[in-house]
Amino acid sequence: MIKFLDLQEINISHQAEIEERLLRTFRSGWYLLGNEVRTFEKNLATYTGAKYAIGVANGLDALRLILRAYLELGIMQKGDEIIVPANTYIASVLAISDNGLVPVFVEPSLENYNIDISKIEEKVTSRTRGIMIVHLYGRAVFSEDLAAIATKLGLKLIEDNAQAIGAEWNGIKTGNLGDASGFSFYPGKNLGALGDAGAITTNDEELATTIRTLANYGSKEKYVNMYQGLNSRLDEIQAAVLDVKLQYIDTDNQRRRVIAKRYIDEIKNPDIILPHGPDDETEHVWHLFVIRCERRTLLQNHLTENGIQTLIHYPIPPHQQQAYQQFNHLSLPITELIHDQVLSLPISPVLTDSEVELVIDGCNTF
Repeated sequence: MIKFLDLQEINISHQAEIEERLLRTFRSGWYLLGNEVRTFEKNLATYTGAKYAIGVANGLDALRLILRAYLELGIMQKGDEIIVPANTYIASVLAISDNGLVPVFVEPSLENYNIDISKIEEKVTSRTRGIMIVHLYGRAVFSEDLAAIATKLGLKLIEDNAQAIGAEWNGIKTGNLGDASGFSFYPGKNLGALGDAGAITTNDEELATTIRTLANYGSKEKYVNMYQGLNSRLDEIQAAVLDVKLQYIDTDNQRRRVIAKRYIDEIKNPDIILPHGPDDETEHVWHLFVIRCERRTLLQNHLTENGIQTLIHYPIPPHQQQAYQQFNHLSLPITELIHDQVLSLPISPVLTDSEVELVIDGCNTF
């Protein structure tokens, strides 16, 4: 069976360096808010080009903390609206509603599955305070028009960069395009930890300080609490692992691009709708290679029978989830079409050429 994602093989490829850093961390006797976290934060900030990086417990917390900090700073108030793509993983929406803010869904483009920037401004009201863009599947979504909308209307631009570390727009890396960005280092991400982990990047010093304080029980000084904060800290062990793997992220992403190009060039089945690759390959890091098929279940079964594991990202859109019954009445036909048809093929830096050929053959023989 060709695994959808062979995490064991990915991590074993860095085994010697990871074991060395883990042993160093173990022997240090310091397991939270120490040198490993500081080193990784510095290297992540340098890599993205942002001034500040703050390690947190997971990707959802990263987004939650950005919005919470804006609330504490008085830039947003409960009940304010945040524009968010309708086609996204539910974490993007959870971060908004968890802060007492209101998600306003915008349909995606069928060309790239990301938020349709041309449809954003029509959704803005007097209560809109921010736009959350999601670099879905690993493709950067940005434009001068988007930046102009945010500037003209005084809206905060927040990046959900859980899937796209290393992607670029006009030479600027995701994580440094908006006012603040949330990262997930869930094990299956392009840069994955050995458990849950996340981070935030920003160029705003006041925001960075507020986020760091909120994430540490609302405390800058031990036992002195400025805010009713959270416990959301990146631990030393995960930081050590991530710092090792950060050195290889560009190489790993390039391998993903090579595989994606082969899929696009060599899958010829007319029943399969392939994703459009961007003109500039640096815009996409192919966290997921997502195809569409009207007969998705039959295709998935065919691939399984041929020893190819696939996944669906995602079967139910956020506005149709039980958790958000207040939005179940919405009609978002493009989003709903995508969620009914998408299927993710195996793609990773450790996928071999022979495995890639088998995936291509499996698709073409459907």
